[in-house]
Amino acid sequence: MSEPIHVSDANFKSEVLDSTVPVLVDFWAPWCGPCKVIAPVIEELAKEYEGKFKIAKLNTDENPNIAMEYRIMGIPTLGIFVNGQMVDQLVGAYPKPNIVDKLNYYSQGAVKN
Repeated sequence: MSEPIHVSDANFKSEVLDSTVPVLVDFWAPWCGPCKVIAPVIEELAKEYEGKFKIAKLNTDENPNIAMEYRIMGIPTLGIFVNGQMVDQLVGAYPKPNIVDKLNYYSQGAVKN
């Protein structure tokens, strides 16, 4: 069973930007209530999309550089990365069907250039 991987400022490039599959990054913090609400959904998605999408979590308190680089202003923010670029994001605690719609869209190769 797959679980979300934990990424940091140190391994963000290798795990997210250099990934050969699209990556959903959950930008979160331990004190964030809505982050806790969607955490079980993120874990489910890691299992359901294994091999099609990499699911990652980045603690913005411990890794502020990446959050600042991508101008993450509110959490939770779900950033979708394809070919090393953030191509989309969802800000807030979205319901699972909304997240699934985005993952399906990008897992089928749709990329905004």
